Amino acid sequence: MDQVIRCNIHIWTNALKQMQYDIYDIISKIILMNKNTSKREYGCPVEAAIDIIGGKWKPVILWHIRDKPLRFNEIRLILPNITQGMLTRQLRELEADHIINRKVFAEVPPRVEYSLTSFGKTVIPILDDLCEWGKTYLKMNQGEHTKIDVCPEKIRLLQNRVNSDSDQSP
Repeated sequence: MDQVIRCNIHIWTNALKQMQYDIYDIISKIILMNKNTSKREYGCPVEAAIDIIGGKWKPVILWHIRDKPLRFNEIRLILPNITQGMLTRQLRELEADHIINRKVFAEVPPRVEYSLTSFGKTVIPILDDLCEWGKTYLKMNQGEHTKIDVCPEKIRLLQNRVNSDSDQSP
């Protein structure tokens, strides 16, 4: 009898967790719909660009999915300081603005990959220039002790770790 009760508790706990994620998903979509349906007016094209790809996380997310699609947890590994909620919000905004694609695979557990749209790929030269500008800035302001190319190396290390983890999974 105790086993049946524990099993039912486990089932209800999982159902409640899923409902919590579903509610969060619905609220996020409503917020995004409001953002996209309200007419945005800009004083200049730079305002529009900053609105779409600006902020602390969006350019970095775009930088990391530039070469290949990444799963949500792969992005979280690369950006350990971003919260799950913030990453979800940023990805949804980029998707709503047609910068990234969200591809859901019909598997258990569900698998989702994020990649750049053809329009999203047009931002890569801008990010390349921004990266070069950042390297110059770091050299000017922090001297020779700055690891200028830490980002690409960090990406390779984390991607190798992710790939080796997925190779070991059953």
